[in-house]
Amino acid sequence: MTRKLFGTDGVRGTANSYPMTAEMALKLGAAAGRHFRSDGSNGHRVVIGKDTRLSGYMIETALTAGLTSTGMNVLLLGPVPTPAVGFLTRSMRADLGIMISASHNAHQDNGIKFFGPDGFKLSDTDEAAIERIVAGEIALAQPANIGRAKRIDDAGGRYVEYAKTTLARGTQLNGLRIVLDCANGAAHRVAPQLLWELGADVIAIGTSPNGLNINLECGSTYPRACAAKVLETGADLGITLDGDADRVILIDERGQIADGDQIMALFARRWAEAGRLNDGVLVATVMSNLGLENFLTGHGLRMERTAVGDRYVVERMRQGGWNLGGEQSGHIVMSDYATTGDGMIAALQFLAAMVETGKPASMLARCFDPVPQMLKNLRYAPGVDLLSAVQVQAAIEDAKTRLLGRGRLLIRKSGTEPLVRVMAECEDEGLLSEIVNGIIAEMEAVA
Repeated sequence: MTRKLFGTDGVRGTANSYPMTAEMALKLGAAAGRHFRSDGSNGHRVVIGKDTRLSGYMIETALTAGLTSTGMNVLLLGPVPTPAVGFLTRSMRADLGIMISASHNAHQDNGIKFFGPDGFKLSDTDEAAIERIVAGEIALAQPANIGRAKRIDDAGGRYVEYAKTTLARGTQLNGLRIVLDCANGAAHRVAPQLLWELGADVIAIGTSPNGLNINLECGSTYPRACAAKVLETGADLGITLDGDADRVILIDERGQIADGDQIMALFARRWAEAGRLNDGVLVATVMSNLGLENFLTGHGLRMERTAVGDRYVVERMRQGGWNLGGEQSGHIVMSDYATTGDGMIAALQFLAAMVETGKPASMLARCFDPVPQMLKNLRYAPGVDLLSAVQVQAAIEDAKTRLLGRGRLLIRKSGTEPLVRVMAECEDEGLLSEIVNGIIAEMEAVA
């Protein structure tokens, strides 16, 4: 096997194309089963959740076959949010958790995310071990030791009950009208139920998945659908999730969007005031706005930056013993409550702030003025290395010189899609536009 399977968030690709084929899912399941059942004993178990993509049926079945072939017992959760898999892996004492999802991507993509018995995403070491097993001969279980599969019908309900415990006892959402966009994804049942049980008046959209409409003009990557509904219904808040509900973008009562940076700013300030923010540190990625960093500094707090990807945020949080982090895209990681980003639990914490302060969303969701930021993506064909072209490198070096002492430039390849992302920040919006568009133009000439 010549290509690396695992990216920044498990294995991901276009359904029915390498590596997202039934054959590879079977091998991955068998390899993961062998890795986590290395002692050869029976009784090992794995939980599998998924979102609503059509290809999820194929991948779920193939993974189950691979896992049971190596003696693992499989507990099928059905459509549940990614954070629910992390929670239920621990709760059900499983050796492994698997989420079948390509998160915010369109329906034609899918992915396989692995969680260890502690509910955290697998380490690079475990992923490398599984990949080595995939590349070799996989030892199968003896006939009497083949695993069993069982469907868990109340998995969503278990997650709902847990999510409610993250609020102070007695907290109610009575009187709050909330537009909830579930992106036709994994949370289309549990998220409306959760808010309804807490007393909210819920106006749910994006709750009619058909296998092909996940993230389609809805959810956190298309928040204007939720914003329009908030204004139409006079709602107090809009909550937009992505396809697997591990990220959230909020909409205030005026229809204004609050991204992950604004949400983290609010939580960091509130937690620091309550003495809950460990060491006064927030962990964010290189994509987070300079305005967030300036806001934290002004409140005597500190930002730790990581590479892009919520797994890197979580790793840094665990290394430093810090309990709050996330991404501008809406992954909010609160290790006091969850092992990964959790869109609904983050939304609940924001709602709790509204209830406790009596303030409208618009007063809570705009903690700082962001430094002007421009982000553009360019899709490239397989085998094309845009960043090595001489003219592209020259444009990048020129941009760095022009931004020196005035802003910053970040260029990176996506870990989940064939995209190059060009992001710059600068108070001079004219210069900002020149720099980003100039680099994109040079890349387009190469692509």
